[in-house]
Formats: sequence, structure tokens, C-alpha cells
Amino acid sequence: MSQRRQHQQNIMVAFMAIQSHFMTEEEFNALYDKRPRKFWVKPWLTEQHRLLFGQYNRLMTQLRLEDEASFINFIRMPPQLFDEILQRIEHRMNKRATNFRRPLEAGLKIAVTLRHIASGDKYSSLQYNFRCGRSTITKFVPEVCRAIVDEFKDEVISCPTTSEEWRKISDEFYRRWNVPHACGAIDGKHVSIRCPPNSGSMFYNYKGFYSIVLLGLVDADYKFLWVDCGGNGAMSDAQIYNASELKYHLQEGTIGLPNPEPLPNDDKDMPYYILGDDAFGLRTYLMKPYSQRYMTREQLVYNYRISRGRRVVENAFGIMASRWQILLTQMMQTPDNVRIIIEACVILHNLLRMKFPSMQNTQLDSEDSEHNIVPGAWRATANMHEVDQVRGHNVDATRAKRQREYLRLYFNSTAGSVPWQDNMIS
Repeated sequence: MSQRRQHQQNIMVAFMAIQSHFMTEEEFNALYDKRPRKFWVKPWLTEQHRLLFGQYNRLMTQLRLEDEASFINFIRMPPQLFDEILQRIEHRMNKRATNFRRPLEAGLKIAVTLRHIASGDKYSSLQYNFRCGRSTITKFVPEVCRAIVDEFKDEVISCPTTSEEWRKISDEFYRRWNVPHACGAIDGKHVSIRCPPNSGSMFYNYKGFYSIVLLGLVDADYKFLWVDCGGNGAMSDAQIYNASELKYHLQEGTIGLPNPEPLPNDDKDMPYYILGDDAFGLRTYLMKPYSQRYMTREQLVYNYRISRGRRVVENAFGIMASRWQILLTQMMQTPDNVRIIIEACVILHNLLRMKFPSMQNTQLDSEDSEHNIVPGAWRATANMHEVDQVRGHNVDATRAKRQREYLRLYFNSTAGSVPWQDNMIS
């Protein structure tokens, strides 16, 4: 009789014993519910094989010593920043050793996580590269991302709350992009996810796939000042923004924007504002381009000047997705884990902008000597999907329309024009 047939017969005998009250159900489950495991740990996943053949102990060590550029390409950051992250979050990652085995190194967990979000590789591929079990990777990747968020968020994503901080951002917008009183640019992108169970159409967007929306406010140096990744794919930019804390504080005037001041070379007070696209309602604290057809030359000039400042948010999303390419794939985690991974990507993006800004400058849009746009390297690859621009019935405020008209006149006056703007709209 075969071993499998004998096993089935033993289960039948035991089941009959339960019915005759010769054996309890707990005793039955202990004996027959689980087949004996062939391995406690598969041989190729043991610590010995991990040290000998895993990419963390072999490849990354070699790249660190011999080819730093390839190390950067592998996990998208220099060794110095990797070491800093390890040193700062290691205490959040350590596990207790047991009599059965030693815990995985914190450095290994961080390396696997960075490789995952940098390349978009699936857990099933990473387990062979790093010699870690797939189920183990599934558990620790969100833990690493959560540790990065908890350790660095308050340091690298800090929305200004005082007029001095906002004025500093505004001065940088004016210096770089010739848009006075601009305090940031806002936009949203879709991040594709697998359809969550029993979610219906909650995450299904107008482009025909399931997603989570990342909404971000960006400064003149392509750093994120504020993010919201709680929106579901079926929601638009404006819906997420209107329900956000940012909108509430802007509307109530409690976010700390400077009091209205005259524009450069002018004498009329003008409020400070952020820049948005046509998805958002026009407000005194949010300026957007004209959207109608057959615009006048002055309106085209205004749109060019506002869009020149708004380009920072497009570039911020572009270079972030180019570096952390998991944002361009269909993410297979649960929505809560997707959100924490997205937030970790934003924090790592800001860390790189703060500590190694030159690493990403070649990927950014630039301008030639005549101020024509030279597309950045990030535009040559796939980019994150735009969010649907839902437009309601005349939601633009009257005071905001008057403010936009004044900016239009200012950008076309001697006081506020730049020499090349007419060439850009011709």
C-alpha cells in the first residue's frame, strides 16, 4: 500500500475514533491536521547560503568597494545615505534572537526594500537574489517603509507654518521661475494597484485600472512640502484636495501665508498663493491658467508664466517615479501597505534632493539660452498617470478672477514682464 493511501486510511480510522469518543478532536488535529514539513528552512535560504551567495553580502559589498556608481544604480542612493538610513532606523528593525535561528540583519531588510521600490521587482524574484523567503519579505518590506516614514517624515516633509518660511519659498519661486508670490505647486498622480478584495469600484479610475491617488505640494526645488496618499482611484484631484487639511487651512487663513504685499516693481497688495491646474477651483490662494479657447496674447503670456512655475510639480513626480520605479508598476500589496510604500518613496526623494541634489539635476527639465524648454531625461520613460480633472459649475471665486486678471496685466506690463515671454507664445 502506498504511503499516501496509508495516511488517508489512518485519518479515516482516527475520525472514526472521534465518533466513538476514543480520541478528542484536539488530539486528532495534533496528529493528522498538518503533514510534517520536509524542511524547517529550505537549504538555499539558510544563513550560510545567504552569506555566501546573497546579493547583500556579496554583490553590494563588492560594488561598494569597487564601483560606487553601480552601487548607486542598484539601490538608487550613495553608500553614505544607505549607511545613514541604516544607522537611524536599525533600532526600529531589530528582532530578538531565538534558540532556533538568528534574526535577519537590519541592513539586509533595508537593501531588499530599496531594491524592491527602485526596480519594482516582485517578492518572488527578490527571494532568489537575496536568499530570503518570499513570506518573510512580504512582512518586512512594509515594516522598513514604516520605519523610514516614522524616522524621517517630520524632518524632510515639513509644510511651512510661518510667514517667514512661506516667504522664503516664494522668493525662490520668483528667483528661479519669475513667478512672484507663488508658494508651491500642487498636482496629483495615480499609482496602480491590484484590485482589493470586496472593494467594488472604489479604487477604479477613469483610465480603466485600479489605483491610489498621490496628491502633492512641491516647492521651487522639487521637494514635496505636503502629500496626501489617502485618495482612492475613483476620486479626482479636486475631491481629494477639498477634503484635505491643506485646503481647510488655506481657506481659513491659518496656514501662515504672508499678508498681501505689492508685487515686485508694483504698489498694489497681492495675496500669496499656490499654483494648480484646471482641476482646482480658482481662489485668491490658488491661481491656475485660463482654460478657454482663442485666448488673447496677454492671456497666453499669463498661462506661460504660471505654467513655467507649475512645471516643478511635474518634474518632482517625474524624477521620483524614474528613481523609484515601483510607482510605475502595478503594486500587489494591500492599499494600506501601498500608501506607506508611496510615503516612503516621497521621503527618500526629499532626502536625495536635500543631501545629493546634483544626482537628479540631469533628469530635470531645463531651458536653453533662449529659454526654450529642454525636456528632462525622466520624460523619456513611462510616467505616472494624471488624475481626472473633474470640472463643476463655475466654482471660481469672483475675487480670485479679479486677482488673476491683475496678474495677467502685471505679467504683460513693464514691471512684471520678462524679455523672452513673447517668443514663447508665438
